[in-house]
Order: sequence, then C-alpha cells, then structure tokens
Amino acid sequence: MPGHDSAREIYRQALPVIGVSLIAGLFAGTILGSETMRANIAEVPGLLLLLPAFLATRGGVYGSLGARLSTGLHQGIIEPRFRLDRRLTNAIVASFLNGMTVSVFIAVVTYLTLVLFGDGGSLFQLVGVMVVAGFLSAVLMITVLIAVIFVGYRRGLDPDNVIGPVVTTLGDVFGVFFLLVGVAAVRAVS
Repeated sequence: MPGHDSAREIYRQALPVIGVSLIAGLFAGTILGSETMRANIAEVPGLLLLLPAFLATRGGVYGSLGARLSTGLHQGIIEPRFRLDRRLTNAIVASFLNGMTVSVFIAVVTYLTLVLFGDGGSLFQLVGVMVVAGFLSAVLMITVLIAVIFVGYRRGLDPDNVIGPVVTTLGDVFGVFFLLVGVAAVRAVS
C-alpha cells in the first residue's frame, strides 16, 4: 500500500462506502420516524433526549477503535488476521468498556436533566435501555469494524479512507434500532 494516496485514490475507495452510508442513513431515518419509535419516545421519558448523544458517542468510541487498528496496520504492529493478540485485545476491551461506560453516563445525565426540568422519568428504565443498546451496538460495531478493516486492508484498501463512513452508518442505523430493542427488553423485565 503506497505511503501517500492521491485524492483520486482516496475518492475511489471512499465513494462506494459513502453511497452505502447515504442509503443506510435514510433507512435509519425511516426507523426513527416509524410509529414504533414514536410510541417508544412517548412511553420512555428521555429517550429522545438521549438519542443524539448515544448516536454521537458510537462514532467517537468506535471511530477511535478504527483509528487505532488502522494505525497499527500501517505501522506493522497489528497483523490483518482474526487472531487476538495483546494489542488487538486491549483495543477491543478499551472500546467496549468506553462504549458501555458512556452509555450508562448518558442515561444518568438524561435522568438528571429530566429531574431538573420536572419531567420525571425512571433511572432504571433509562439505564436498562442504554445497557442493552450499548452492549448490542458494541458487539456489532467491534465485529464489523475489525472485519471491514482487516478484509479491506488485505484487499489493498486504506482503512483510513473507509472507516469513518462505516462507523457513522453502523452507529446511526443500528443505534436507533438497538434503542428500540433496549426499550422492549426493559419493558419485558418490568
């Protein structure tokens, strides 16, 4: 892989991923605008409040993982193989813990905001939704990121050119969906 890609090469590698991201983003909007989502927003005080923070942090946490892996591949300290070594394991564990911690933090801040403005809400419900959604999104995003980065790298793609759209698309589409799953899971145990 050359040290400096031309603008044309970067564009060639990123454009298909950006196209898929556009279509997937429209799908995420469809989920967000669905009757099911509107009903859950009405049923779970604070769900709409935590949604932007949850989606944004998926990109931040797992974008960092993608950057770490990409840098490791470029430096030759990580092999593009599906074998756990110390560096890969540490990157995965750190991302998972960051994602889960941030998810719970978002739930607590959302609850405190609701209390501050007198809108009520349930801390148990918000934390439960975020633990489920955070866990599911972590498993999916870590798995898909590693696969996309390693397979793409072995096929001559620079992970730096594709990882951003992949992370944001996965975070948006599955983040919204996993919030719905979290609401359903919390409702089932309540």
